Amino acid sequence: MHIVSAAEANRQFSSLLRQVSQGETVTVLSHGRPVATISPAVDGTELDHDRAKARARLLARLNGEPVTHNRNWTRDELYDRGQ
Repeated sequence: MHIVSAAEANRQFSSLLRQVSQGETVTVLSHGRPVATISPAVDGTELDHDRAKARARLLARLNGEPVTHNRNWTRDELYDRGQ
């Protein structure tokens, strides 16, 4: 990981993009605090594949849940607050 100030990032943006295109991640600091991370873009097909896998896991989980018919849900059951 490469760390640069905002001023340096502004002056050397093309150089930073070349570094990122080669797989490096760059963190930009403003007044010594991280404000941005520049990282290689995710390939759209990879993102679609991950989304499809997540959807399949969700559907498999939902298919494993028992079916309820005409149940009168309470507000607390509908809005489980992790208690």
